[in-house]
Amino acid sequence: MAGMVDRMASTLAIHGMRLDVLTDAKIKAAKPADRDYKLGDSQQLYLLVTKAGGKLWRMNYTYGKSASGKPAQKTLALGAYPAVGLAAARKARDDAKEHLSAGRDPAVERRVSARAQAAANANTFEAVARRWHAFKAPTWSRIHAKDVLDSLQSDIFPAIGDLPITSLRAPRLLEVLQRVEARGAIETAHRLRQRLSAIFVYGIAAGVADADPAASLGKALRPVPKAKPQPSIIDRYRELDDQVRVTRQLLIDCEAERCRAQTKLAMRFLALTAVRSNELNNARWDEITGIDWARPDVAHDKALWTISAQRMKGDLDRKEETDGDHLVPLSRQAVDVLFVLRRLTGDLQLMFPSERHLHRPISENTLRALLIRAGYYQRHVPHGWRSAFSTIMNERADREWRAGGGRGEAPDRGIIDLMLAHIPHQKSGSEGAYNRAAYMARRRELAQEWADLLVGDMWEPEIHIGQPIRWAATGPGR
Repeated sequence: MAGMVDRMASTLAIHGMRLDVLTDAKIKAAKPADRDYKLGDSQQLYLLVTKAGGKLWRMNYTYGKSASGKPAQKTLALGAYPAVGLAAARKARDDAKEHLSAGRDPAVERRVSARAQAAANANTFEAVARRWHAFKAPTWSRIHAKDVLDSLQSDIFPAIGDLPITSLRAPRLLEVLQRVEARGAIETAHRLRQRLSAIFVYGIAAGVADADPAASLGKALRPVPKAKPQPSIIDRYRELDDQVRVTRQLLIDCEAERCRAQTKLAMRFLALTAVRSNELNNARWDEITGIDWARPDVAHDKALWTISAQRMKGDLDRKEETDGDHLVPLSRQAVDVLFVLRRLTGDLQLMFPSERHLHRPISENTLRALLIRAGYYQRHVPHGWRSAFSTIMNERADREWRAGGGRGEAPDRGIIDLMLAHIPHQKSGSEGAYNRAAYMARRRELAQEWADLLVGDMWEPEIHIGQPIRWAATGPGR
């Protein structure tokens, strides 16, 4: 019967007519028999009703030659009813006919399409992003690698992580980035756009993405506002003597607060070295050289803190420089801080570990919170020590230069820049790397001058050992 229907349908098709026999009502009414049977539709499409009750769409066709040289008879499976409805089955049949007319085997095309879809499902955006991160992380600092992954996990993966990377288009990505913008994190949105673009570029190279839809989205985001300078206590003062006075008072006020000795030592060490907060927070004992820990009574005029290039601020080229480590000569007062600190954390890897997790550095908010408690909210932040050091030491250098009859810019200004690890604008990368280790004798002298100016006659750091770290419940109510 099915063969007769197919022959009738073929005859009608020759004359531009089509005979569709099956209906949903007929399909639903079909009951299993003691053996499998077929319900024909048209153009080789039929429904196979199994004795177990299954209803399977099939299509007979010929493609290629058999071993005997005759046209090879084949059957194409198009799915099961009702998951694949009558209209969908007919469309699948028509698609198969298009492949045949183009000389392609529809069964092979379905397998290729299924594999491509499976690959797309496996290459979700999150899967590709994690492979990209694993590829790039070894070239970054540990902190930066964590920050990148955290930002993706927080703002990107929940929205598009489970989608195939090939299905993502610019409008969908823009919607995700605009959500970040809406909470006021404009700079974060631009940074995420850059990371999205890098992931797509990686996907293109790996053969799992076709284009980079994030490439031009920066123009559709609000411009990044100009960064406000971080406040320093010297901002309101123009006279050098006033700047020195308020800077010293700032450190005194912080050390008068009740908190852990380790926190006060961190603040003093940060002030003495003028490094960036994250460089101090992640400082390790094995980065300190030139100190004989068994002889606290001798001079340690070779004491040096070497901060690896990987931990320094800068781009990838800066972090990969062979001689890009930042060298911090330590003053006598800075060494005194370390001798006291060693009694507290000397058996650990980190110099300034977290109070609760000794394998983690102190929070970036620890020193900021101490400044706020000391009364310096929005007047000074940890980064402000760098501004104070730069301003005061440069002004002193200019005064001494002019007093000696010098003209123009004082030579010490360039050395002070080196002490702050500012990246010089130079043509040669090797020259920049060399300069970071240059003028060490003068840098050590300037570090000692700054320490004498800041804490020359102040109490020794050992005074903080054993002091109360919290106010009693019946106290001033801090």
